[in-house]
Amino acid sequence: MEKTKASTGSCLCKKIKVSVTQLNTDLGVCHCSMCRKWSAGPFLGVDCGSDVTIEGKEHLGVFNSSDWAERAFCKNCGTNMFYRLKDSQQHIFSSEVFNETELNFDHQIFVEEKPSYYDFSNETKKMTGAEVFAAYAPKE
Repeated sequence: MEKTKASTGSCLCKKIKVSVTQLNTDLGVCHCSMCRKWSAGPFLGVDCGSDVTIEGKEHLGVFNSSDWAERAFCKNCGTNMFYRLKDSQQHIFSSEVFNETELNFDHQIFVEEKPSYYDFSNETKKMTGAEVFAAYAPKE
């Protein structure tokens, strides 16, 4: 399977349509408390980089969730669309925005925040929040 591909998708009501050129086919899961509150469960996301085209931006709600990132959703149907890093404009889209069935679930982050009432059987790379920030946070 190729590591990245072009793809299109939409929110549930189709008022927001997206087109990406670099959807990474490696799917990740975030267990942080903010993602779980936002998604009503773990957030399943695919990195789509910054080359993203969005139609229907007037229906897009954006929540400033931290100093470095924001979360977007459809104001009409409520679909969680993406998590976006402010500095790089890197988009981590909800995997379900796209109609991709050939994704590789290969990593989980903020594993120390995962509640005990669910678990995934897949063998994946697992990182704590501290490991994520050490590896990916902007260096000042």
